[in-house]
Parts: sequence; structure tokens; C-alpha cells
Amino acid sequence: MHVQHFIMDTKLTLKLNQEIIEKAKKYASEKKLSLSRIIENYLNSLTSEKSEEDEIQISPFVKSLSTGIKLPADFDYKKDRGDYLEKKYK
Repeated sequence: MHVQHFIMDTKLTLKLNQEIIEKAKKYASEKKLSLSRIIENYLNSLTSEKSEEDEIQISPFVKSLSTGIKLPADFDYKKDRGDYLEKKYK
């Protein structure tokens, strides 16, 4: 007998800095993702039991949402990601 598990989405209200919300909405729009999905993925990566090698890579922008670290206005995510990958695979 096969048992199906149903996962139900639940609404969550967050209080965040308005500037961060606007940046996050723009980021989500550019990535063609919902802000809810980005936050869900981030929280899942924090709470998953995966090894460090299997861990979902979180962009500096998303990390800044949780840490409050301000990124420079001219921050180039693609360049930063490229630098990271270059170091990782040397």
C-alpha cells in the first residue's frame, strides 16, 4: 500500500527593512522566481541535513538578507560567483 504525503503551504508574515524588500523583489523578478520561493529555498538550505558539498549555493544578496550586511550598489553578483567558482575548482 502506497501512502502519499501532502505538503501544505502555510502563510508567514515577516517584518523586514523596506529597502531590502524592494531589492529582494527586484532580484526575484530578474530571476523569474517568487520571493516566497527564494525565501523557502533559503530556509530549506539552512535546515537541511545535506553535507557541505551538497549544500545549495546561496548568493551574497540572499545572504545579506539574513545577515543585514549591506552590499555595495555596484555589486556584481555574476563576477563574484565566477570568482567563487574559479577558486573552488582550482
